[in-house]
Amino acid sequence: MLFSIGIICFGCENDLKEVEQLTQKEKLPLKKGKNVQLIYSEKAAVKIKVSAPKMEEYASENPYLEMSEGIEVIFFDSLKQVNTTLTANYAIHRINENIMEAKNDVVVVNEKGEKLNTEHLVWKQDSAKIYSDEFVKITTEDEILMGEGFEANEDFTKWKINKIKGTILLKENKDSTVVANP
Repeated sequence: MLFSIGIICFGCENDLKEVEQLTQKEKLPLKKGKNVQLIYSEKAAVKIKVSAPKMEEYASENPYLEMSEGIEVIFFDSLKQVNTTLTANYAIHRINENIMEAKNDVVVVNEKGEKLNTEHLVWKQDSAKIYSDEFVKITTEDEILMGEGFEANEDFTKWKINKIKGTILLKENKDSTVVANP
């Protein structure tokens, strides 16, 4: 009888090891790439180029791409000119949700030279919007604006800062009324 209990326990141990191995496989990337470039085009025109030193794709209920060594995203206008760049030290693209999160030293620069700095940014690709709920700093030619959170279109040409503070340049117009620089 003691022998049969030992066999049953041993049999369970093997099954547990198998389950553990299968679970571990879900945590391993399905695909890995180094120095990866992804090109997104629309009607044969390049719209976005994504570059990452390392990219891993994970398959699960919620598949995702992870760029753990940084990312650079370049947005192109209709004339194929670069109009915005986004860089970060880490990014994750949640495939089913069509959302990319960039983290750790996120920098976005638009064609006017306006620069956004934050530690966390969400890019909702379906709505072509970017936003953050964290501290942001936007530097323009003559202003430095800070706030808690912001939202913008994906090429960062139209933006709004929440809970704004900072240095705002005021200009005087002809009738001596002071107005904020738009």
